[in-house]
Amino acid sequence: MHEQLVITALGADRPGIVGELTDALGANQLNIEDSRMSVLGGEFAILMLVGGSSESIEKLIKKTDELEKQLNMRLLVKPTSSKSDNAVLAPYDVEVVSIDHPGIVNEIANFFSSRQINIVDLDTSRYPAAHTGTPMFALHMVIGIPPEQSITILRDEFITLCDELNLDAKMTAAS
Repeated sequence: MHEQLVITALGADRPGIVGELTDALGANQLNIEDSRMSVLGGEFAILMLVGGSSESIEKLIKKTDELEKQLNMRLLVKPTSSKSDNAVLAPYDVEVVSIDHPGIVNEIANFFSSRQINIVDLDTSRYPAAHTGTPMFALHMVIGIPPEQSITILRDEFITLCDELNLDAKMTAAS
């Protein structure tokens, strides 16, 4: 029977981490079904969904402590079930750019959660503005909008909020 496991891993960034982790997955006949990997500061972070037989999943779970030592990373593994069918949700992209300041993600996340809208994917970054070096903030997210939600009203309310917060934003149908 096909099972799934979520793995999060965090450790000092160095060449070879991905190869070592994928070697361990391959040795246990596990397949990477979805993943995100990024350098954050001096750390390398991995978030992945792997799939395989129940026996393969259990085998890897039992080797977690050994794998942590081998990779010199902190690992968290959690069995999961297949994603529920969200086919009825309309996927929309949300983009926000602003001068960086605390609370931007919180304001936007609260806006959508108060309307029972799920954040499916979220990426943020901070960078210096060209010419001035002013700290800038960029956010990209994918949300799932339920069919009973008016997209026109939602978009208008979102843009109004962003205008009040001095954020440049747009919300468009995901392509």
